[in-house]
Amino acid sequence: MKLPPYAELLGLIVEPGDAGPPVLMMPFAGQVTGRPGFLHGGAIGGLLEMAAIASLQHALEADGALQAGAKIKPINVTVDFMRGGRDKETRALGIVTRLGTRVANVEAHAWQDDRDRPIASARMNYLIVRG
Repeated sequence: MKLPPYAELLGLIVEPGDAGPPVLMMPFAGQVTGRPGFLHGGAIGGLLEMAAIASLQHALEADGALQAGAKIKPINVTVDFMRGGRDKETRALGIVTRLGTRVANVEAHAWQDDRDRPIASARMNYLIVRG
């Protein structure tokens, strides 16, 4: 799986898991800090976007489209912040809710201690340009 360069800037780690979409982990570090002791909202938004892209890449691989040279281009992103991200590891998972021939709809959720208490979520639409 190849994530955009921004994933490296955020220090994202793809956690090993089952055959489903990958969980991304963002360690707390200086480059993702907003106000003291909290994550920057842009870093949380970036984590959500990278999780959505990873999930969409996973779905396209299963569909055989990624090997055929499909490219994904963002159409829009909506992020909902629910609580402040504290100074600890943050995880995110993307879920493809619709995979069409030209458009994909993806949700992503970020959490810290409890997956059932997200700190933020996002809804994204992507254009799929198949090769």
